[in-house]
Amino acid sequence: MVTLCSKTTPMEKNLAAKKIVDKMMAEDRFSQWLGIEVLLAEEGHCMLKMKIREEMVNGFGIAHGGIAFSFADSALAFASNAYGRLSVALECSISFAIAVNVHDELTCEATQLSLTNKTGTYHIEISNQKKEKVAFFKGTVYRTSKNW
Repeated sequence: MVTLCSKTTPMEKNLAAKKIVDKMMAEDRFSQWLGIEVLLAEEGHCMLKMKIREEMVNGFGIAHGGIAFSFADSALAFASNAYGRLSVALECSISFAIAVNVHDELTCEATQLSLTNKTGTYHIEISNQKKEKVAFFKGTVYRTSKNW
């Protein structure tokens, strides 16, 4: 269990957040299958990257929308849980701006919009290797009383 207190320094908070996200990734078989790499993990914020593989495309030959949704959902989970309180998704939505193709390298960044004792709301942007925004995701989490 990782517990954060008010006297924790920013460096200690970032280390605790990284430990939580590392533990989540170690047990998250789907994020592992997606090939997600954690670039940054801190309270309320994270950055991830992944590459689109051939088995991720739909019948139109472009990445299945569920891949981008799942990528953003993982970012939501990591950013919201990094505070040390077990948080689960309440509501999520996504808008697709442009198609994602095989071999595209995607990055996403989750940014906290609001945080209360019970909920957190996050905006996640997904971009390709050309820095084009390919999708926009908004997610709200329920913050349980359980600590990591």
